[in-house]
Amino acid sequence: MIFVVHEHFAKRHHYDLRLEMNGVLKSWAIPKEIPIKKGERRLAIQTEDHELSYADFEGEIPKGFYGAGTVKIFDKGEYKLLEVSDDKIVFFLKGKKIFGKYALIKMKSWKDKGMENKWIIVKL
Repeated sequence: MIFVVHEHFAKRHHYDLRLEMNGVLKSWAIPKEIPIKKGERRLAIQTEDHELSYADFEGEIPKGFYGAGTVKIFDKGEYKLLEVSDDKIVFFLKGKKIFGKYALIKMKSWKDKGMENKWIIVKL
C-alpha cells in the first residue's frame, strides 16, 4: 500500500499524511512536520478521503477552492498496516525521508465534545 505526505502551503502551512486504505487515501492534516524522533507526537486532524490518484498531485489549488494554495510532495513510499481499530492505527512507513513505525490515536476527550476528527500521530 502507498502513503504520501504533501507539504501544503494554504491559509496555514501544514503537512497532509495520506494512507491508502479501502481504495482511497485516508487523510490527516498535521499543523507541524511529521514526527521523526521516537516519542515525538503531533496533532493530526482527519480530513476528507481523497482518490488514490491524488497521491501524485503537486501544483496549485486555485483561490476560492477548499485548500487553496501550493501542494508539493514531501515524501512518498510504501507502508505496512500493522493494527487498525476505530481509535488506533499502527503502521510502518518506508519513504525516502520518513521511515519507521507510527501510531495514529484518536483523542477520546475531544471525541466526547463532538470533535471526532482529532488524532495524535506518534513516532514509535
